[in-house]
Amino acid sequence: MHPLVAPTPTLDPAELVRTARHAVLAGIGEEGQRRLSAAHVAVVGAGGIGSPVLLALAAAGVGTITVIDDDVVELTNLQRQLAHRVEDIGRPKTASAERAITALSPGAEVLLAAERLDAENAERLFAGADIVVDTSDSFATRRDVAAATEALGIPLVWGAVQEWHAQATVFWSNPPGHDPVVLTDLFPLGTEGEPPSCAQVGVLGALCVQVGGMLAGEVVKLVTGAGEPLLGRLAMIDALTSRQHEIAIRSAVSA
Repeated sequence: MHPLVAPTPTLDPAELVRTARHAVLAGIGEEGQRRLSAAHVAVVGAGGIGSPVLLALAAAGVGTITVIDDDVVELTNLQRQLAHRVEDIGRPKTASAERAITALSPGAEVLLAAERLDAENAERLFAGADIVVDTSDSFATRRDVAAATEALGIPLVWGAVQEWHAQATVFWSNPPGHDPVVLTDLFPLGTEGEPPSCAQVGVLGALCVQVGGMLAGEVVKLVTGAGEPLLGRLAMIDALTSRQHEIAIRSAVSA
């Protein structure tokens, strides 16, 4: 597969001093790291799964990150939002995420969109992005994101953790000739509005971190050419065991 992003001739001098990053990414080589520095990734959502995604992308050296979220940081779910701190409570998640991203990667360009994504603005918000990562927790938003990325021809990496007990996430890129496929909604009957216990928040937080890391890993593979878009396939990943299997989109629809 040809990588999605062309490499820059050289890495920025400030980037070269980040020895820890280059030790972690040594396996993809200097060209892969140059491709990451030239990549533009749009992330829908800055809490839950989106929070560790943003931190992982910044740590990997992605050059431009668009953060799309219209919510503020809340105390009730702070434990699963790694990009945010106690002093961020009440602040827009986009502003809080920008602080966290630039702290990890001072040279990164962070574009903020503090608005709710819908069918009308999705294509505008994704303009210029090489890859879109959808971490939203709304069925309607996920449909709008998938439709917009398919229309634009931008690979989509999508993930979800069902509240409290689901352990799977789904990825796809540019499903050809099919409507977006969503296997489950995020809020099972009876869980909405109930205050979570400390144990539930802890388990959910651990799932969000693990799934967020998987999503960021898919982005790195697509940018560097280590992987390929999942065209017409769904990759089902168990977030607790990291086991993976694939099924055809047509089979998922019929099921």
